Amino acid sequence: MKIKTLATFFASASVCCVSLARAGTEPPYLDPAQPIDKRVDDLISKMTLEEKAAELDHETSGIPRLKVPEWGGWNQCLHGVMSKSRTTTLFPVSIAMGATWDPALVHEETVAISDEARALYNIHEMGPSTPAGLVYRGPVINISRNPRWGRIQEEYGEDPYLTGRLGVAYVKGLQGEDPKYLKIAATLKHYAVNNVEKNRMTLSATVDERMLYEYWLPHFRDCVVEGHAASMMAAYNSINGVPCAVNKLLISDIPRDKWGWDGFIVCDLGGVKRLVDAHHISTDMAVAVAQALNAGCDLDDEEYRKNIPAAVARKLVSEETVDRSLKRVLTVAFRLGALDPPEMVPFSKIPESVIDSPEHRALALKCARESMVLLTNKNNFLPLDKSKLKTVAVIGPASLTPEYGNYYLYRKEQKKINPLDGLKNRLGDGVEIRSALGCGILPNKTDDEDIAKAVEAAKEADVALVFVGTNLKVEAEGHDRKDLNLPGAEEKLIEAVYAANPKTVVVLMNAGPLSTKWARDNVPAMLEAWYAGEEGGNAIADVLLGDFNPGGRLPYTVYESADDVPPDDDYDITHGYTYMYFDKEPVFPFGHGLSYTTFNYGDLKLSAAKVKPGDKLTLSVEVTNTGLRAGDEVVQFYGHQQRCSVKQPNQKLIAFERVHLEPGEKKTVTQDVPVDRMSIYDVKEHKFVVEPGKFDVMAGSSAKDIRSRGQYEVSN
Repeated sequence: MKIKTLATFFASASVCCVSLARAGTEPPYLDPAQPIDKRVDDLISKMTLEEKAAELDHETSGIPRLKVPEWGGWNQCLHGVMSKSRTTTLFPVSIAMGATWDPALVHEETVAISDEARALYNIHEMGPSTPAGLVYRGPVINISRNPRWGRIQEEYGEDPYLTGRLGVAYVKGLQGEDPKYLKIAATLKHYAVNNVEKNRMTLSATVDERMLYEYWLPHFRDCVVEGHAASMMAAYNSINGVPCAVNKLLISDIPRDKWGWDGFIVCDLGGVKRLVDAHHISTDMAVAVAQALNAGCDLDDEEYRKNIPAAVARKLVSEETVDRSLKRVLTVAFRLGALDPPEMVPFSKIPESVIDSPEHRALALKCARESMVLLTNKNNFLPLDKSKLKTVAVIGPASLTPEYGNYYLYRKEQKKINPLDGLKNRLGDGVEIRSALGCGILPNKTDDEDIAKAVEAAKEADVALVFVGTNLKVEAEGHDRKDLNLPGAEEKLIEAVYAANPKTVVVLMNAGPLSTKWARDNVPAMLEAWYAGEEGGNAIADVLLGDFNPGGRLPYTVYESADDVPPDDDYDITHGYTYMYFDKEPVFPFGHGLSYTTFNYGDLKLSAAKVKPGDKLTLSVEVTNTGLRAGDEVVQFYGHQQRCSVKQPNQKLIAFERVHLEPGEKKTVTQDVPVDRMSIYDVKEHKFVVEPGKFDVMAGSSAKDIRSRGQYEVSN
């Protein structure tokens, strides 16, 4: 104990000596002992207007004469750090992590990602276009209201509450828990009402006030108020005719005045340029730059660097407004420790050895396993009994070349385990594996010939495993889907293999929802495996062979057809989008997922029958593993107001918890839920209110699989 105390004393004394030495010879902004506000103001006072403009270019090239380093840059880390020079750990894509319903695991994942990001900064490696900086563009917390959206792989699902819980965990994992320093700076994107790729640079989303506050913004608020995200990215699109980058209500009034946020706003790449060449708010770039700054957009690309001096000279924007944005940006720089001695910043000690380390690879396997969703399992066809397998047919384009997702720089030498290799790893040499392509993900001239070969491989096999899905040519940034069908000849492949061998399992490797009604109704079992990361093949084999019991749950509704929901330019979800307002039968409901064991729910208990706005309601339900295997259950709590002045959801997710239970084990799952979680936005009062009346509360295994119910009443 004495040794620890002395070590702490000498470490503190060393820091004090450094501070005193710097204080005597350096200006206040270089003195770590000074308050950040004072340091920022001092630095700004010493900068020329041109230097200020350059620091508001997102590449933040640094100011050598003032000893300001290249601290910012920009990079991506949705499911692994982008690096031109190093292989970093490749985790499952975000929608797969959404399927874990596990904020603690998302936090663990992003702690690993941010460790690798800091390590790259510490050794001065390159990012995508600049030296590795400390500002990262993630998480994507837009929600998948639109099932056709090409970027569903980047986000967490269709529900704002689920997205908010996972988003907060992501942000905290990236930024770290140090009371003084940020590990890296998170950027929430794309703010806001962004989930259509067609004409994304010019489209205007028409959203009424209630829908904006109830559906499109709660998860951003969570990540700002609870997660303390350092920055947010203004989306390309407009909202009600006003581009996000100049939308003062969106980027200043709401986050700063209503939420009390003090971070900075950055445009999506080229966002201010798009004000001129896409939104046509002006033909004069200096005018566009000034409008963005005046609205509260703090950081952009070279347009700020090139045009701010002229905009100030022409009195389109004041230098005080430029300083306001600069203060927000530089405050983050100081919180990152970019201008402090490395020995004072704990994250400067993160070593190069963490990058794609064995520990992080093991975590990638854990994440992939937890993301797997068992969609169907007739007569307990899965898991497969390894002792009875002599011949296994591994079929389908995703068995050999699965998609791994965007926003990551891949290398030839990177060890990525595809499903075929994963099965070989887990089955060993004693089982014959017959591999067949079957078809391409996209239509191919040889599809019929390849399907015939797949049928031959499937015949007489103990089981046929068919791996199908999508890739970045089907769903990606800039590219929405027109329908929800399996692409190319994949549906035909499944039907042909099943006809040849009824002992067929379909494994989906995709991002957005796929309508697989035929496979659901016919094949013995289906597994959703997503774009599963570098250890995805091993994780899939572990689930199929019973070495891991799947516990993932769908974070979105799977519709039978895109025609079942409104057109993608209808942003009012009450018209029939998501589990909250969809009145038809889905192929698979929100929250759905099976297990190799079974769970029984007891009575749902409420801490009070009558409550008032502002109160907290405690919900509890006993869950028992009634099967023979250990497994995870995701207990989901939903609410519904019986009578209301506005249209209410059929049900609304208000709490959830993923729990692990051994065979026969019981656990009481308890959640404290604010009564205000069932509030509505009052457009007359311009605030959230809870209307008096009776409320139903439900506990279950999906939005459609409700096991226990209760009721409470709200009075004024």
